[in-house]
Amino acid sequence: MPQRLSRRAALAAGAALFAAPRAAAAQGGWPERAVTIVVCFPPGGATDILARIVAQPLGEALGRPVVVENRGGAGGNIGMGHAARQAPDGYTLLATSSAYVVNPSLYPNTPYDPFRDFAPIAELGAAPNVIAVRPDSPFASVADIIAHARANPGRLNYTTSGVGTTPHLAGEVFKLRTGIAMEHVPFTGAGPATQAVLAGTVPIYFTAFGSIGQQVRAGQLRVLAQTGAQRMEDLAEVPTLGELGIPDAVSETFLALFAVAGTPAPVVARLAEEVEAILRRPAIRERFRQTGTPVTGGGPERLRARVAREVPMWREVIRQAGIRIG
Repeated sequence: MPQRLSRRAALAAGAALFAAPRAAAAQGGWPERAVTIVVCFPPGGATDILARIVAQPLGEALGRPVVVENRGGAGGNIGMGHAARQAPDGYTLLATSSAYVVNPSLYPNTPYDPFRDFAPIAELGAAPNVIAVRPDSPFASVADIIAHARANPGRLNYTTSGVGTTPHLAGEVFKLRTGIAMEHVPFTGAGPATQAVLAGTVPIYFTAFGSIGQQVRAGQLRVLAQTGAQRMEDLAEVPTLGELGIPDAVSETFLALFAVAGTPAPVVARLAEEVEAILRRPAIRERFRQTGTPVTGGGPERLRARVAREVPMWREVIRQAGIRIG
């Protein structure tokens, strides 16, 4: 046996000696202080609400406070870029939405890479987008919308919460799959878009169900179709687009939790385990359901698979629709 280690072996041994205390600290000492969840949107939205629902019980499970910090702006890019630059020590997490998989194809200089800059922890929840109208709308069905659009090309408007949001992309997918032309009238958020539809300013609304659940239950809006692969429990009587004969039109707005890439594996595993346990609690599941975003869960692998599937999917939709910001 040679008396001296090769340079490569020596480097590997040194790296192992360096990594061992770090991993041990991650398992035994972490967390030693508060953990911050960066929400990449302003307070009050679905991502913020669900992050706060999870934060309190997660803090109790970890034995340290879990603080929610809102860093909104640029469609979520400001918060995601900020989180990507933080130390990979388990003390900074990112709560985000489908913007995570959409923005890299929508903006010319996205400040993060969806595959390299973050480590998946858990998918929190997901909800289908929906097509909604006022109760007095002349459109009683999706077939009515398609027929009207074909008879009046380019003269029918629909609204969403903004350019490049998943409801906007759901609307573009609907147009592509049905071969109709509709004009997009975007607003800066679900609140203004909802008010525009209620006021009759725009006749058709593509939105995440969680944004209008209250109005639907109050009879102020009527849902004609949903874009999920299966019917949502709270919309059991509303057909999916697939059931209406419109193929390849599945879209959801999902919410998820990530760690900074390079965070020690034991920390990521601990976070995933604790979050999954929290999402199994009946009270938590009910609170998610009330927001219009049912719990999905599934841990890091499910979230990693969704990212791998949806980044190229939305890139192609954005290319076909010619959508660009900046």
